[in-house]
Amino acid sequence: MTYVLSLGGSIVAPPQGPDVNFLVEFRRKLEHWLNEEDSRRVILVTGGGGPARTFQTAFKEFLARSGSPAAKDEVLDWIGIAATRINAQLVAATMGELCLDPVVEDPSAEIQFKGKVLVASGWKPGFSSDFDAVYLGERFGASTVLNLSNIAKVYTADPRLDPNATPLDTISWADFRTMVGTVWVPGANLPFDPIASAKAEAAGMKVICAAGKDLDNLFRILDGKPFVGTVIG
Repeated sequence: MTYVLSLGGSIVAPPQGPDVNFLVEFRRKLEHWLNEEDSRRVILVTGGGGPARTFQTAFKEFLARSGSPAAKDEVLDWIGIAATRINAQLVAATMGELCLDPVVEDPSAEIQFKGKVLVASGWKPGFSSDFDAVYLGERFGASTVLNLSNIAKVYTADPRLDPNATPLDTISWADFRTMVGTVWVPGANLPFDPIASAKAEAAGMKVICAAGKDLDNLFRILDGKPFVGTVIG
């Protein structure tokens, strides 16, 4: 059985730097969980997090101060992709002998998946690493993507801006896609990428959004037990 986790960059590398405490505890608990059943495998797809936004912001500031035209989305995406790749290399290194394959940078390429853990990064402009998680999930027969970020649930609106926003336990793809729109904006802070959402809906996949640093909750999800989060689909 293969499970796909879209690891938000804010979990791996928040603005203050890589969260080593999280990585230590995540590796420990994941190894224990994988060893409980030989058939278990996990694909981890990393986001860009703090490094992506830091360097994207720096480039935007450079353009503004030099009197240049605004940044093109493709350029900003490539900066974000570079950040996902350094985060992915870090996560793969922490997995040690669990991860026997190189970091996947192109999910459409030949992939061996010899270990218990496969780590992937961003791919190309036009969408976030969430899309890569859906792509790999479809390719390796996973019916659900676990989207782990710094929010515990999807809300009816941005709770930082709308005091009436309420958390959701479930939401249909139609309603969710109405909420997030259909266009990807580099660096956008959304529960799940609009382009990835369209692909997940077309593939008949579910996405579960949950707090990435609540590891007890994460493994309740993986074990099919009651959990805190939002099921999309």
